[in-house]
Amino acid sequence: MCRLFGFRSSVRSGVHESLIAAENALARQSMENPDGWGVAYYQKRFPHVIRSEKLAIEDNLFKDVSAVVSTRTLVAHVRKATVGKVEVLNCHPFQHGPWCFAHNGNIAFFAKNAQVRDLIAHEIDPRFLCYVLGSTDSEMCFYLFLSRLARKVEDIYHEGVRVELALEALQETVDTICRLADPGVEKDEDLCRLSFIITNGALLIGYRHRRELRFSTYKTECPERDTCHAYEPNRCETEVKDGMVKHLIVTSEEISDGANVWLELDDGEYVSVDHGMNFHRGVLSDASVPGIPEEGSSQLNIVAS
Repeated sequence: MCRLFGFRSSVRSGVHESLIAAENALARQSMENPDGWGVAYYQKRFPHVIRSEKLAIEDNLFKDVSAVVSTRTLVAHVRKATVGKVEVLNCHPFQHGPWCFAHNGNIAFFAKNAQVRDLIAHEIDPRFLCYVLGSTDSEMCFYLFLSRLARKVEDIYHEGVRVELALEALQETVDTICRLADPGVEKDEDLCRLSFIITNGALLIGYRHRRELRFSTYKTECPERDTCHAYEPNRCETEVKDGMVKHLIVTSEEISDGANVWLELDDGEYVSVDHGMNFHRGVLSDASVPGIPEEGSSQLNIVAS
């Protein structure tokens, strides 16, 4: 079980509190997830990715990065290895062009059944499969997502990719994996678990599938309300169910900073913001029940909560 953390903000924000200082900061969570860490943060359109196979809470590099980073978009991850050995190539986030991806969970039987691995690999377009450098199922998930996205948009590297199309690609990714790996599974604990954070710096999506995921879009009282030029009480300190937000934070566990209001996603739910910080919470088709739709038959169901 890994731990995820990501945010997209309308203003540049530091991450020291969430990654290091808070009572339940990601560094502390790494004590139970000791097999590496990664941080991807964006400067304008470009992600800077730093990864290490070391234990985050004991790694000075993790502390140094967390102290200096200020960004509008970030994804961070601490790993507990289930598939693939402990090495930097298997650490998250994975990155391709502007896209960064982090995963908590597993593909059923990926580590034990070469046929499952081959079936997933066959679904990845050859132009992306050549970039799979590690041995994790997570990296396969990422390039399967990019393969599906590339069939929907002319240029996956363009910052204007619509969040609706990214959600459709994500749904097809989850449906495809579950269709190939879940059939014949006899125990619930062996089913695919596919909770993700995906971003290209402009949009960000958090999706829960059998691994816990929480999110926050507002604070009880913003500690910077008197100094932040972007402060708006109806967005910074009030829940926005469908509309523009000032930030979206997605995390496996609540970060105990005393300000953010946390809500938990149900299985099959996603949260997203686009390049204009427009927020949506909705449901993808339920890939956890029998009768998973075949590729191409999925329907995206965006439901504002």
